[in-house]
Amino acid sequence: MKTGTTLAGRGALFLASLIWGVAFVLMDFTLGSVTTFYILAFRFVGAALVMLMVSVRFLKDIDRNYLIGGALMGLALFIAYTAQTYGLMFTTPGKNAFLTAAYCIMVPFLFWFTNRIRPDRYNISAAVMGLAGVGLISVNQGFSVNIGDALTLVCAFFYAVHIVVSHQVLRGRNILLLCLIQFAVAGILASAGAVLFEPFPQQVPGSTIVLLVFLAVVATALCLLLQIYGQKHTPPSQASIIMTLEAVFGVLSSLVAGLELLSVRLVVGFMLTFAAVIISETKLDFLKRGKRIKSNN
Repeated sequence: MKTGTTLAGRGALFLASLIWGVAFVLMDFTLGSVTTFYILAFRFVGAALVMLMVSVRFLKDIDRNYLIGGALMGLALFIAYTAQTYGLMFTTPGKNAFLTAAYCIMVPFLFWFTNRIRPDRYNISAAVMGLAGVGLISVNQGFSVNIGDALTLVCAFFYAVHIVVSHQVLRGRNILLLCLIQFAVAGILASAGAVLFEPFPQQVPGSTIVLLVFLAVVATALCLLLQIYGQKHTPPSQASIIMTLEAVFGVLSSLVAGLELLSVRLVVGFMLTFAAVIISETKLDFLKRGKRIKSNN
């Protein structure tokens, strides 16, 4: 693997993580003047149009399996984003970002349920640590859970479902076409929800329109392409670590915007969740590699 290509791959993943982290705050700002389903409709339909331009030469390959697989991915993605965006109305962007990241811990257990692949000791350790972190972040005095945090955990679960479904569907198929279909399906569902359940936005500020375009084109379509390129040219263990920075950037963006009030308990919760995600995603391969290099020297 060429050094220049590897650096470009890491840079693409880092940029995608940074944009996704900032997007938590941008979504929070957007909710001030546009309702949830209209935001998601604009975001997914816009992303679908971008993906259509990117994948137009492959459209002839779409068949029934593409449509079914893309529809399942789109349904899981729609539920995840709906829960996440509604959750953001009742919690902070930083907590929203870190609780969403819990999907990484859930994925191995869903694979166990669907593919009979048992979680290993790293997955189990990450689950215990992640559960402690989530508890510190979301459980209030009296052991109650904020509705926003609860919805974000629902989001994390459906992100995990989306990954498991994608793993089954993507085998031997064009990822651009599947992403086009999933964004189109999610956009149709969000549009239907907007028309049926929410009033049409009135007097939307120009700044909000700019944010919506950014969320659709940059934070959805472009970031997906950056992720595909980055994962193609970066070793999996390194890619996983870089992608976990999304939650960190979410908290930092929330702090800069004045939306987050940190406490010792919250910081410890963030640290435990972050460590759990890294353990689950990498199985600490980077530490083992470091020990091997030292022993060889």
